[in-house]
Amino acid sequence: MIIEQTITRKLTTRFNPAHLEITNESHMHAVPPGSESHFKVVVVSEAFEGERLVRRHQMVNEILANELAGDVHALAMQTLTAEEWEKKGGVTANSPDCMGGGLTKTS
Repeated sequence: MIIEQTITRKLTTRFNPAHLEITNESHMHAVPPGSESHFKVVVVSEAFEGERLVRRHQMVNEILANELAGDVHALAMQTLTAEEWEKKGGVTANSPDCMGGGLTKTS
């Protein structure tokens, strides 16, 4: 849970989010149990006001560059303003099932 805690700390420090969800989705992929390689983040922040979606994602990627260059293989993200979050009713889409490239989960 060290990587998840690092992601939480970095996103909280940089974006001061009104809402933050960090979900370790590694268990949905063909990785060993306890892995921290696949994450989904939902960040609701004023920092995204006036920014296009691609720029918002770049901002998150910049903050998590070390993690993405290391153990984190995949990062799904939803970057929203408070108004956008409210319009969605505080609900985000579920991540799709891993296709796994023909791999099966290791036990």
